[in-house]
Amino acid sequence: MATPDLFASPGPSPAERMAQLRTQLHRHAHLYYVLDEPSIPDAEYDRLFQELQALEAAHPELASPDSPTARVGGKALDQFASVRHAVPMLSIRTETDTEASGAQNFDTRVRKELGLGEGDPPVEYVAELKFDGLALNLRYEQGVLVQAATRGDGETGEDVTQNIRTIRQIPLRLPEDAPRVLEVRGEVYMRRDDFESLNERQREKIARGVKGEKTFVNPRNAAAGAVRQLDPAIAAQRPLSFFAYGVGEVTPAEAGGPDFDTHFQLLLTLKSWGFPVAAQTQTAQGASELIAFHEQMGRGRDQLPYDIDGVVYKVNSLALQKKLGFVTREPRWAVAHKYPAQEQMTTVQAIDVQVGRTGKLTPVAKLAPVFVGGVTVTNATLHNEDEARRKDVRIGDTVIVRRAGDVIPEVVSVLLDKRTQDAPQFTMPRTCPVCGSAAVREEGEADYRCTGGLFCGAQRKEAILHFAHRRAVEVEGLGDKLVEQLVDAGVVRTLPDLYKLGLTALAGLERMADKSAQNLLQALEKSKSTTLPRFLFGLGIRHVGEATAKELARHFGKLDAVMDASEAQLLEVSDVGPIVAQSIRTFFDQPHNREVVEQLRACGVNWPEGEPAARAPQPLSGKTFVITGTLPTLSRDEAKDRVEAAGGKVAGSVSKKTDYVVAGTEAGRKLTRAQELGVAVIDEAALLAMLTAPAA
Repeated sequence: MATPDLFASPGPSPAERMAQLRTQLHRHAHLYYVLDEPSIPDAEYDRLFQELQALEAAHPELASPDSPTARVGGKALDQFASVRHAVPMLSIRTETDTEASGAQNFDTRVRKELGLGEGDPPVEYVAELKFDGLALNLRYEQGVLVQAATRGDGETGEDVTQNIRTIRQIPLRLPEDAPRVLEVRGEVYMRRDDFESLNERQREKIARGVKGEKTFVNPRNAAAGAVRQLDPAIAAQRPLSFFAYGVGEVTPAEAGGPDFDTHFQLLLTLKSWGFPVAAQTQTAQGASELIAFHEQMGRGRDQLPYDIDGVVYKVNSLALQKKLGFVTREPRWAVAHKYPAQEQMTTVQAIDVQVGRTGKLTPVAKLAPVFVGGVTVTNATLHNEDEARRKDVRIGDTVIVRRAGDVIPEVVSVLLDKRTQDAPQFTMPRTCPVCGSAAVREEGEADYRCTGGLFCGAQRKEAILHFAHRRAVEVEGLGDKLVEQLVDAGVVRTLPDLYKLGLTALAGLERMADKSAQNLLQALEKSKSTTLPRFLFGLGIRHVGEATAKELARHFGKLDAVMDASEAQLLEVSDVGPIVAQSIRTFFDQPHNREVVEQLRACGVNWPEGEPAARAPQPLSGKTFVITGTLPTLSRDEAKDRVEAAGGKVAGSVSKKTDYVVAGTEAGRKLTRAQELGVAVIDEAALLAMLTAPAA
């Protein structure tokens, strides 16, 4: 039996251990949520958290309001209590000029109020982001968060302390050098990725039939709704963030509080006490640097992980702020310089369906013109039928439209209280509005697509480029710019028109010399002699790639046999499944597509045909390869051709179904993925050996 160590120091008391755990957890939460520099694994954080929870449950008399366990949400409230702000939360003036000249206007006013002339040095400012969130006042006493309140009317707000404790970026306890009373002001907001995740969860609940659930219009509304949620447990599930940008009541310097000279120094101190401060915040000398900040943030606005609706300028010197004072309860020393609004309200006048280059049908709302995101918008995408149905956009509706940067404008939401009773629900047409061919939506797809690829005017350029591709029929010299000229000039409307071109028509094109025209005509003549696999691939049938085209040609031997095959007969072809079979059948069921094929034949496009080939055993039958990197002697196309000729299949990405990855020099992500999945990796020499091995 072991003898107890009588001289060992006793372990910490429950109170001491709880204090240790709170300190550790606060530090780790700050590293993780504010600095993005976690120092321990999540499992270790969870272990410390659970230990603290257990101690608090065993010793409720030792509970503390600054405990990290307070973040999980407390008892639901009946209503919010009112809070009168010790220092009013005043709004700042908004500069109505959204151009860069708005910064010049502010600087001119400040210099005039300070009595500065042209020869005086520039005023130093702090330039900050204007977050699109909810203003908040955090009150700390003796370093502990005791109250959080909304702005309200500026004089009186609502006590939302329980909900704000759930925001992990907000410290519950401050360092010892913090003042005895400190009110920190800032913005509660929701990151865009958190907003999308939240709405995705909401959509799942709605799909399951959960009553009372809805999606949120934008991150600001979602953040405001979370802050004003009466049940803190629900608020804790909403992903909120926080940025600090100022202070309210603070213990004065003569009573041991901080003694700041500048606003920027104040922000740096708040950051040192654990508050998040936006990294873009900076000092600026005079109007020129304010203008530069406004333009820089405007260009990068859409790349930020959160929404802003402008920037804020503040005179940096606190002494000068005091000298400038206030006018009509707005500080003369600060201004909000907004960008053009990214969301506006308008009405839907019609819903049209546009056909893209690849045949995708997209419903588009035709809007009463509205100025949003810096431009006048008359169209907004509805993406697809499911999205249009989910948002339930109808002709005559009043809607909120959003445009951010170069992003295509979209309808965010419908104001249902303004809808007329007889507004019909939108239904996607079952025929292409451009060419009249059938519009189909394949299983598992969100989009309808036009099936008249060879005939449809909207798909004309894409169809010609694909047909002329070097892996298809191959028309050397027929590239993007030339196809655009031919189509835009009305010279070529369908594929057979290519073979009716003459020197006269080509000579009329811009920058088309006689020699270039002659070369193109020769290339077109040469392309008439092709192969059945190349021709099938060149038709651009959805889901029919090179490998499938080769299998179709081998199995049927003749084009007419492919065109007339039933879905059941198509399914007998190796590499053809139900979706591919349906796609082939739908394509050849369109009279327009058959007509184009016959016209191409009439123009002299030809290929050898024969009886269906009996498939001999091949060395790579049933094997899937991925080729990555640079091989010593074979190009990727050559390697692909040889693999397919030996019965193998070449895929573009690595998956569990991949049998081999052929890796050359400078192989990248595909090689890494193969190693992660345990897929066999071989080099060119091993591939060549497999190609010459006898079939199993």
